[in-house]
Amino acid sequence: MARTLEFNQTEALNKALALFWCKGYQAASLSQLLQAMEIGRSSFYATFGDKRSLYLECLGIFGKRTKDILLRARKDNPPLDALRNFFEYTATGQRGQRSELGCMLVNTVLELAGVDDDLSARASGLLAEMQSEFERCLLDAGLAPKRAAEFASFLMLFNEGIRVSSRRKVSRDQQLSDIDTTFRLIGSAI
Repeated sequence: MARTLEFNQTEALNKALALFWCKGYQAASLSQLLQAMEIGRSSFYATFGDKRSLYLECLGIFGKRTKDILLRARKDNPPLDALRNFFEYTATGQRGQRSELGCMLVNTVLELAGVDDDLSARASGLLAEMQSEFERCLLDAGLAPKRAAEFASFLMLFNEGIRVSSRRKVSRDQQLSDIDTTFRLIGSAI
């Protein structure tokens, strides 16, 4: 007879995600994960398989949450405002110190490129999905398809850079200024 779970899997995943986001994949040890998730080793292996599988699941959750921030902003704002709100929220606002952690997807690419190319590629794929969302916003804002693709690529480059600047603890005011400049340039192209 199978044992029932003695922990909340969603809460455990959220705690693992927070630890991975803060420390990275390689620096987060199994013992740290077990402690943060408040579960035992046997429950961990029975539920999540291994550290790598757990990390993949956390990347997927992070990617979905990031995309959802933009999709929610799109419901209430014109396309360029939605994009701007996305950057302001994820880079500088509302999440307290977590904004200083950068983006887990960008962090993964930086940490694991050449070390674990599969995990790096998964994070890159999720970033590419975000770039596609950027492009949809830009198309809806009136840019021609080729121009929308170019600016979506530019926005992804900006996204990666501002996430690294968050890790460097660049001031909120400077980041907002950089966001202003970016959207002033994009606005002048429409």
